[in-house]
Amino acid sequence: ALRKGSDLEKAFATAALVYNNYADPESKLSKAETKSLLQSQFWHFIQGQENKPKYQEIISSLDEESENKINFEDFMILLVSLTLMSDLLQEIKKVKTTK
Repeated sequence: ALRKGSDLEKAFATAALVYNNYADPESKLSKAETKSLLQSQFWHFIQGQENKPKYQEIISSLDEESENKINFEDFMILLVSLTLMSDLLQEIKKVKTTK
């Protein structure tokens, strides 16, 4: 759908596609599904974050037994939050690409 889209547009389209592949028919994820998705699809960003209090808070909220499900908006906020605290982000900031 976005073959001619910008890199940023393609990145967000990919995030939406991955979310939709994991989501239930109501387009929502359980907390357990969200945690599984993060561990399998976002590993490089969360790797090494286990000792950070904010990361522990986020992951423990996904471990709570709850009927609440996560919609796409909340999922994207979660991704951005985890990205901002990631050590990998610091490495990415050092890389410059030429266009």
